[in-house]
Amino acid sequence: MMSMKIQMMKNSNLTRFAVCALVIATLSACSLPKRPALETSSWMVAPERTGAPYKPRSDLWLKMGSVTTTPPFDGKSLVYRLGDQRYEKDFYNIYSALPNEMVGNATRQWLNNAQIFSMTVGQGNSFFPYYNLQVSVEEFYGDYRVRPEAVVTAEFFLSATDPQKRNPVIGKNRYTKRITLKDNSPQELVLGQQEALAQILKEYEAVLYKYAGNLPPPLGQ
Repeated sequence: MMSMKIQMMKNSNLTRFAVCALVIATLSACSLPKRPALETSSWMVAPERTGAPYKPRSDLWLKMGSVTTTPPFDGKSLVYRLGDQRYEKDFYNIYSALPNEMVGNATRQWLNNAQIFSMTVGQGNSFFPYYNLQVSVEEFYGDYRVRPEAVVTAEFFLSATDPQKRNPVIGKNRYTKRITLKDNSPQELVLGQQEALAQILKEYEAVLYKYAGNLPPPLGQ
């Protein structure tokens, strides 16, 4: 009988200890400081053309083909160049869309506002294209080796559809722009990249206007 009482007292003590431990753990968990959630900022590069449009040189339309971006600039993270061989991605500051998508959309809207062709359509359009414009984005980063600069390099390839397999390229043009930044903040970098892309598109539209005045005739004409 005495052993049963001793056992019951042990079980009661164990129960009290478990309850106390649970209470202490709960209070400790409530008192722990909350860690802030990972905060990211999202940025968009979208230059807009201003000024009067050109007098149209073609009543046909231009189709935006593929727009590719060279690594390591092909992701959503802003990229900083800190040394000749050292690049760093900023995972706290990202683009709202991939660089090739931003450049492709900006180029199409820019050329539509320029009105060199009757219209410039997107890659997803099902119309059969007579003329295609492809873009290769080779540099898209912030250079902080000496002074903060936004760097954008793009090459444009204008071609005509030719089933006879002759050289379809009408012209290719490459541009590099470096914009000095006020500081090394992400906002300044994005504004600098937008200005660099605007300068590139402004120069290319003049070249494209010359091409449009001497295009090979469409198929069947």
